[in-house]
Amino acid sequence: MKTLITKILKSAPSFAPLALRIPIGIILIAHGSQKLFGWFGGYGLEGTGQWMTSIGLTPGYLMALMAGSSEFFGGLLLLLGLLTRPTALVLSFTMVIAIFSVHIGNGLFLANNGYEFGLALLAATASLAVSGAGKLSLDNLLASRIK
Repeated sequence: MKTLITKILKSAPSFAPLALRIPIGIILIAHGSQKLFGWFGGYGLEGTGQWMTSIGLTPGYLMALMAGSSEFFGGLLLLLGLLTRPTALVLSFTMVIAIFSVHIGNGLFLANNGYEFGLALLAATASLAVSGAGKLSLDNLLASRIK
């Protein structure tokens, strides 16, 4: 069991994942807070849930709670570099759902509500799922103490 946990937590001592974790974490926290709390011009759980129901993601309130929680809490975990691989995997799945349920029909470009932003977030989170947290992360700190 220790070996599996160590494999999940340990990553190469590189600053490259940190360069992804910080901006992606901030972006995801902001988007999640729009869905969960109505911050930054968002609609909160009720409004986001109604919109999700209107596009066929039901029950809308639960879908809004799951998407918002994934983004907000996942973004926090990415910033800390804690449970980075499993968190990034969940976030990658969240982005695939967003791309195919909302944006794919609008083409690539963000100006048309296309999927380019979701695709960029998918690429970043998939990269973190593979690479792990890198330097300056709680994952590496915990992995070094588990031995």
